[in-house]
Amino acid sequence: MERHLDGVAEEARRFLGPSPEHPYYAGAVVLAGRGRTIALHRAMGDAVRYADYDGRTDRVREFPAAERIAMAEDTVFDLASLTKLFTSILAVQQMERGRLALEAPVRQYLPEYTGGGKELITVRQLLTHTSGLRSWAPFYRESTREGQLRLLWSVRPQETPGTVYRYSDLNLISLQLLLERITGRTLDVLLHDEITAPLGMHRTRYNPPLSWRRITAATEVQRPPWSGLDRGLVWGEVHDENAYALGGVAGHAGVFGTAWDLAVLARTLLDGGAYAGKRILSPASVELLFTDYNTAFPGDDHGLGFELYQHWYMGAMATPHSAGHTGFTGTSLVLDPSTDSFLILLGNSVHPVRTWRAGSAPRVAVGNRFARAVPVRTRHGGAAWFSGIRPGASGTLSLPPLTPATAAARLRCAVWWDTVPGEGALHLEASADGEHWEPLPFTTLRTTGGAPEEWPRGSVTGWSGRIWHRLEAPLTAAWAGREVRLRLRHSATGRYVGRGVYVDVIRVAEPSRLLFAEDRPSDATRLVAIGWTRSAD
Repeated sequence: MERHLDGVAEEARRFLGPSPEHPYYAGAVVLAGRGRTIALHRAMGDAVRYADYDGRTDRVREFPAAERIAMAEDTVFDLASLTKLFTSILAVQQMERGRLALEAPVRQYLPEYTGGGKELITVRQLLTHTSGLRSWAPFYRESTREGQLRLLWSVRPQETPGTVYRYSDLNLISLQLLLERITGRTLDVLLHDEITAPLGMHRTRYNPPLSWRRITAATEVQRPPWSGLDRGLVWGEVHDENAYALGGVAGHAGVFGTAWDLAVLARTLLDGGAYAGKRILSPASVELLFTDYNTAFPGDDHGLGFELYQHWYMGAMATPHSAGHTGFTGTSLVLDPSTDSFLILLGNSVHPVRTWRAGSAPRVAVGNRFARAVPVRTRHGGAAWFSGIRPGASGTLSLPPLTPATAAARLRCAVWWDTVPGEGALHLEASADGEHWEPLPFTTLRTTGGAPEEWPRGSVTGWSGRIWHRLEAPLTAAWAGREVRLRLRHSATGRYVGRGVYVDVIRVAEPSRLLFAEDRPSDATRLVAIGWTRSAD
């Protein structure tokens, strides 16, 4: 486990260099935990490095070495869209108290919220990004609060609410106004009173004071055309232009915080809504946050505010139960209830400019490595065959030629799999000549019990529930008296991978004899592994 944890930090550190041309971030803090143990907490690089940026030449002016500020474990970050998680929690709290209904139209609480079909939008649709609203509007171009509100009231859905998934800041800005209306308190006060103060998250807030500036990671040198505002180096103030125009307090962005405070929030949610004797949500409410309401939009799984099962930034930590979010400044949080673990990566990836980074490569890399730190154990405690988790990889585990005498021959083994659905799979195949292969149908049975599952195409994909299954494949009469070659093949065809595939204790038997047994030394040497390795974790 220790080598995988060290590997998490190594992966994060790797992106301080060219990624591929510029550094992905100037610095980062990574924190990983399982249960009540903080397994890893490391800081690397610089919190403040660049003083200016010239968009015409793509050149930077760096602070002198003596004026740079190194990243520290307690560095404060602009959390950007992780703010949406706090807003969502505040909304669910109001549902608990009976002041807000999930399926109610927003106009029930904000009568101004009408026009062009907007009166059909529900609270749930704001929280799951299915309102049909466009993704963004330029609030920073309005100089007054009244003008900003007029802009929001004038926005019309681009599609009928509930018919499309589109990630939109407008959803959470709308939810902010709703919460402020029904509680009579501003969002920053709600955040403090209902979440950060009860949980002791003293380094999490909107609009951090000037005294925090030296412990805060700088973000972007903002100038047109890449920014909507000309602010120079943004440091200690919110990066998002709209949140800045809204006074630093917004439902979609604006919260600052540390990795440790986010770990407190993660532990609170994984423990059903309570931390250190303080409860902010009931277990049933936490379940709402992690329940997929977007089953009509495959691939866009979404709880209330939380994104679910997203390999593109969770990497191998993604399961149907994993929840999290990213932030534009380079932040991310992933919770995996199936392993009781969490991963936080905070980077200042828009420092000095947003165009220096693209995608979520560091998030995926550290997610993959931390997933390996949570071991997969066999029943006998020894090693099993492991497919690895390298994108685009494939491999075969081939048995020697066998000749069953009867139609009652069976291949049996233990399997464990977690792949990206449709992009990674375990295949069982048979061949008479070793050149032409055909799928061999099989069944699997959970070691925890239940009914067998049929796999008529001879392959499995997706998530197996993080438990071992017993696989059984009949060879049928077609192979009786004939030589047959059998193999297990893994494939990963997409950009992302899951936790991988494990195979253990392969045996082929018929009523009268044992044809092959991996746990017999003489047979083990005849098993040919290409692209598989033995792994005890």
